Amino acid sequence: MFNLFGKKKPATPFDFSQLGTDMHSHLLPGIDDGATDIENSLELIKGLHALGYKKFITTPHIMAGMYHNTPAIINDRLALVRQALEQHNIPVTIHAAAEYFLDEHVEELLQKKEPLLTLSENLVLTEFSMAQPPMNIKDILFEMQMQGYQPVIAHPERYTYLIQNKNFYHELKDTGCYFQLNILSLTGGYGKVVTELAQYLLKNNFYNLLGTDLHHLRHLDALHNPALAEPINKILSTNQLLNQSL
Repeated sequence: MFNLFGKKKPATPFDFSQLGTDMHSHLLPGIDDGATDIENSLELIKGLHALGYKKFITTPHIMAGMYHNTPAIINDRLALVRQALEQHNIPVTIHAAAEYFLDEHVEELLQKKEPLLTLSENLVLTEFSMAQPPMNIKDILFEMQMQGYQPVIAHPERYTYLIQNKNFYHELKDTGCYFQLNILSLTGGYGKVVTELAQYLLKNNFYNLLGTDLHHLRHLDALHNPALAEPINKILSTNQLLNQSL
């Protein structure tokens, strides 16, 4: 039958320029589980730019026994990416920090008073085990704060074992920690329990920052989901996000 009203206009992805800086991603080539090489880095960055992002603070993993990254290694790869972006006339700004796994290596860095890579000023992105409750995480976070750092807990909604112990989130918040939401947690990108925890943390005004946590093209494709627009707009309406200030 002829459609008198024409075809329904397809929904469009969210305009991520409204968020400002993407402060959590894995765009540097070959140093963690993110971009595999410089070509892949450029492909991911161009895809994010097409969605509206113009500034990135990319955050490669630093984790004992797995990702032995140092500021020197990270800054070397950052320089490589910047050079490639200039050569290809991709108009974005990129800086680098790190995503620190709270383990014995970070304890050692703090004991030696080695400077940590920050998102901006004193903000340090941190994560911990997704398999089991952390043991001495509060001690490490306290030492960070004593040295003048502001810990940011990456993707707290992904620690699914905390579904039975949500008080732990409140304890971390009471100590002064900030919290960063993975955007794809809003639409089931990491599973039902993760989305449930994200909704709980949103309802209780935990989140200070939003990040893509982009690793690969599947994440990039998922960011095109128009269903992200409504929950992100609700978060923006709270005026709690710090992304624009980075």
